[in-house]
Amino acid sequence: MEHKVKVYWGDTDAAGIVYYPNFYKWMDEATHEFFTAIGHPTDILFQENIAIPLVETHCNFHQPVLYNVELTVQSEIAFIKEKAFKITHQFYYDDQLVAEGYEVRVWTSTADGLIKGAKIPEQVKSKLQLKEQIQ
Repeated sequence: MEHKVKVYWGDTDAAGIVYYPNFYKWMDEATHEFFTAIGHPTDILFQENIAIPLVETHCNFHQPVLYNVELTVQSEIAFIKEKAFKITHQFYYDDQLVAEGYEVRVWTSTADGLIKGAKIPEQVKSKLQLKEQIQ
């Protein structure tokens, strides 16, 4: 799945280069867009006492990104386990790979006011796997 990101002045540091935490913010946004695209928006999941918190994240930066450009973020599912999944994100500017990273997230229930790991429902798994094959 593709997600577009516009780089604003506030996304850059004093050298005019994107400040690295923004890539983590954009990976998070891309994941939320991914879930919306498969029919499970995370705001609706949250209303249903489901959350998908991060348990691991990483990003490699290949070249600097400057102000006032548009990045394309390509996201795909790398693996799905019973209660967790890994989603990878590649950032492109003018067909150049500028950064790449991943997030590992856990499917959780918040029904009792506590966050507890839960099995990813089969209907969600099948949609994630379908997206995995499309990419």
